[in-house]
Amino acid sequence: MTVTETPPTDALPALPHWETTPDDLPGAIREVKVALRARIEASGRTVEQVFAVVEERLRERVEEIAAAKARGEQVWPVIDYADIEAGTVSPEQLDLLYRRGCVVVRGHFPREQALAWDRGILDYVESNAFFKDYRGPGDDFFGSVGSRPEIYPIYWSPAQMQARQSERMARVQSLLNAQWTSESEGVQWFDADRDSLYPDRIRRRPPGADSGGLGTHLDPGTLDLWMTEENQLAFRHVFDGTVEQYDPWDAAHRTVGPQFPGTTMCSAFRTFQGWTALSDMAHDQGVLHTVPIPEAMAYLMLRPLLSDVPDDDMCGVTVNKVFPANEKWHPLLMQAVCGIPDVQAGDSVWWHRDMIHGVDPVTDQQGWGNVMYIPAAPWCPRNEAYAAHVREAFLTGASPSDFPAEDYEKSWPNRFRPEDLNETGRRGLGLV
Repeated sequence: MTVTETPPTDALPALPHWETTPDDLPGAIREVKVALRARIEASGRTVEQVFAVVEERLRERVEEIAAAKARGEQVWPVIDYADIEAGTVSPEQLDLLYRRGCVVVRGHFPREQALAWDRGILDYVESNAFFKDYRGPGDDFFGSVGSRPEIYPIYWSPAQMQARQSERMARVQSLLNAQWTSESEGVQWFDADRDSLYPDRIRRRPPGADSGGLGTHLDPGTLDLWMTEENQLAFRHVFDGTVEQYDPWDAAHRTVGPQFPGTTMCSAFRTFQGWTALSDMAHDQGVLHTVPIPEAMAYLMLRPLLSDVPDDDMCGVTVNKVFPANEKWHPLLMQAVCGIPDVQAGDSVWWHRDMIHGVDPVTDQQGWGNVMYIPAAPWCPRNEAYAAHVREAFLTGASPSDFPAEDYEKSWPNRFRPEDLNETGRRGLGLV
C-alpha cells in the first residue's frame, strides 16, 4: 500500500468524538489531538510529513495569487448574470471559480431593483421605530464592527424575502452548488437545485462611518470540525495519511449530523456564503477580503497537531467564538489575502464555505455600504431540520434560532407574509 491509498478503516486507530461539549474541554482537546496524531502515523507518515505536503501545495497557490496581483490582474473571478441565465458561462470562468472558490456575479439583479430594495428596507425599519427601540448588538462578534447599528437584526422584510425566493437568486445558487460533488459513496448529500432559504441579517453602513471591520476567520464550525463523527468523516483524508485525496468540494458527510454545542455562526450547511449589494461600493471602503484557496482548510485542520502548539490548544479555536485565522499560526495563508473588486448595487458576492474571510476596517467611509446576506444553502438533511425552526420564526416574526433572540419584527405589521411566498419560497421553507 502506498501512502496515498486509503487505508481500511478498521486498520486505523479509533477517534474519540462527542455529541455535546465535554465538561473538561482542555482534556478533550488533548485526547482528540493524541488520537488524530496516532491515526496519521498509522498510515506510515508523520504529522509533519503530511503537513509538509499540504504546505507545499498551498505555497504554489499563494505564489500564483501573488503573481496575478503583481501583473495587475483581478484575483476574484467575475461572471455576468446574463451569461448564467443564458447558459454561456465559459469553461475557463468555471475553472477559475473552482480554483479560487469565490466569485462576483455582475448584474445579479437590476441596479434599480437593488436600490429600491435598499429604500424599502429603510422604510420598513423606520415605519416600525427600529432606531428608537434598538437595544445594541445582540452578539459580541458583530458588535465589534463599530458603527451603531451597522448590522441590523432584521430578517423578514419584503425586500429580503423577495430576493431570497427570486428566480434569479435560485439560478445563481444552482450554478454555485453544481461546483460541489453532491453525490458520492452512493448517497445524494444535497439537492443542488433547491435552496433552503437560510435567513440572515442586513448591513447598512452610512457615508462617513468609521468601522473596525471583522478580523480574518472562518464560519463552518469550531471544535466540532475535529470532535464530531460526521466531520471526522468529512475530513478523513486529512487525518488518514491520504491528504492528496482531500477535496474541499466533496459534500460527503457534511450535510448530516448534529451541530456541536457552542459552535457559532451557522447550523445549516452552506456551499457558499454570500451577500447581495444594495449600494455601490469601492474596493477600498471596508469591504470583504478572503484567502481565495479552498484547499486551505487542510492546512488549518492539521496546524494544531504540530509540536509548537500547546497540547490543549487548537490554534485559538474554541467554543462560542469564531474560528480565527492569523499571522501567528497561519502566516503562509495570510500572504494570499485578497479584497473584492468594486461592486455596484445588484451585484452579488460569493465565497466557499471553508474560506478564510474578513472585512477591512474603514475610516470616513465614502458612500453607503449596504448588503443583504443571502448564502447558497441547498436542501439536505441538516438544512431540512433547520428549516423547521426557520418556518416558526417566519410565521411569528421572531429572530431565527441561529441568531440572538432579539425578535424586533414580531409586532411589525408590514413584514413579509406567508401568502406572499412563491413556489421557490415554499420549497425553501419545506412547505411543499
